[in-house]
Amino acid sequence: MPDAASILVVEDEADIQGLLRDYLQHAGMQVTLESDGAAALERLKAAGANDFDVVILDIMLPSLDGLAVCQQLREFSHVPVIFLTARHDEIDRLLGLRLGADDYICKPFSPREVVARVEAIVRRHRWQQGATAQPNTGLQLDTDSYTARLNGQPIDLTPVEFRLLDTLQKQPGRVFRRDQLVQAAYDDYRVVSDRTIDSHIKNLRIKLQQVAPELQLLHSVYGVGYRFEWPTPP
Repeated sequence: MPDAASILVVEDEADIQGLLRDYLQHAGMQVTLESDGAAALERLKAAGANDFDVVILDIMLPSLDGLAVCQQLREFSHVPVIFLTARHDEIDRLLGLRLGADDYICKPFSPREVVARVEAIVRRHRWQQGATAQPNTGLQLDTDSYTARLNGQPIDLTPVEFRLLDTLQKQPGRVFRRDQLVQAAYDDYRVVSDRTIDSHIKNLRIKLQQVAPELQLLHSVYGVGYRFEWPTPP
C-alpha cells in the first residue's frame, strides 16, 4: 500500500493479539493493540477515529463487548470495522453487520486471510474517500431508502438487485457462491435457481455500465460465483 495503513486490534486473548500484530506488521501496516472494549472506545473517541484505517474488533471483550463498541462507534465515525468471533450463529453475524460492521471473520481463522481482508477494506475505504472529494464519482448505496448512485447518477435497481450489489460491494475481492447470494438477496426462504442469480447479475452489470461504461465492477469466477472489485486507485 502506498501509505502504511493504521490498524487498531481490539482483542483480549494475548496469543491472537500477537498473531495479528505480527502478520499485519509484516504486511507493512502500523498496529495498535487494545484488550478492553471500553478502553478501545475511549481511544477511538480521543482520536476521533481518524487515526485508524480499520478496527479489528473481537465480540467477546471485557467491560464492553464488541457489538456495543461498534454501535457506539457508529455514532461518531464510519471507520471500517471487522468483527472477530468464535460465535458462528447466523443471527449474531447479521446483528453485527446491521450494527455497522464491514466484515465478519470467525475463529479459528487464517491470519493471511485477515490481512487480505484488511488490505481490501483499506483499498475500498481510501477509494471512497477519494471519491468523496469529487462528488460525481463513486458508488453510494442507501440501505434505508434502497437507492443507489454511481458517479453521481441514480441507478434504478430492484430490491433484489440492490441487496446483491450491497452484499458484493461490502467485501470487495471476496468470491460469493451463488447459494450465498441467494440467501443475501431473498429474505423469504424461497427456492431460487443459480440461473436466477445469473440473470440478476447480468441485469446489474447492464445498469452499472449504462452509467459508467468504463468501469467493470462485477466479475464472474468460473464454477464458483461472483466478486465485486473496486478500481485500483491511481
